[in-house]
Amino acid sequence: MYNTILIEKKESVLYITLNRPEVFNAFNEEMLNELNDAFEKAADDKDIRCIVLTGAGKAFCSGQDLKDFNEKKSTFKEVLDNKYNPLIKKITEINVPVICSVNGVAAGAGMSLALACDYRIGAENSSMTEVFINVGLVPDSGSGFFLPRITGYAKAFELCVTGEKITAAEALKLGLMNKVVSNIALLKKYTEITAKQFASRPTFAIGLIKQLLRKSFESDLQSILETESEFQQRAGDTYDFKEGINSFLEKRKADFKGN
Repeated sequence: MYNTILIEKKESVLYITLNRPEVFNAFNEEMLNELNDAFEKAADDKDIRCIVLTGAGKAFCSGQDLKDFNEKKSTFKEVLDNKYNPLIKKITEINVPVICSVNGVAAGAGMSLALACDYRIGAENSSMTEVFINVGLVPDSGSGFFLPRITGYAKAFELCVTGEKITAAEALKLGLMNKVVSNIALLKKYTEITAKQFASRPTFAIGLIKQLLRKSFESDLQSILETESEFQQRAGDTYDFKEGINSFLEKRKADFKGN
């Protein structure tokens, strides 16, 4: 169905693999179109309860394919407004957890893509770099939003103005990774286990949690208290809440349905 990404659905988990390994999975226009389409379709698929995003070959994503950008003769603003920004919003707004399995370098917009995900697992030899400064550009595709909120202003400034490549171990210490494993084989195994765990949780509640945490960055306490009250009522009206209560009382494992 797609030329630059691979799609595989395993039970309730959707695996999306960036598939331009010959250029370290750099974004071209076709890949951006296909990723936007894949996430749009996933948002409409009620059977999907977790998404995993990873890369083929030795890299996760090396950022924008500059050759493709020059050939298209588009402006930065056009590409960001019409391709990258809608993709980042789809990832953050989709009401299921999105795991980024970082199998190699995540550079530039590739790092931004990883930061837009809800949970990041990295192989020990993977790395991240805000490489924009090396060509006289500023971070985009959401890095200016996510990075300082994860690391704080001072470290975000340092990473952006130096373009320093940080190891997976350093990324873990900074909170840019949730988990680091020793090799690619273990990365695939741990990612699959984590995805299955997330997919077995109350998906509707996870979607509300995503919305709540994002909103907290721009809201005061009163607004968050009101949102919590509203979301809790919505969560309390679900099948999964009733199942959670019944399983607790009956001393058995809950069988959540995601609704």
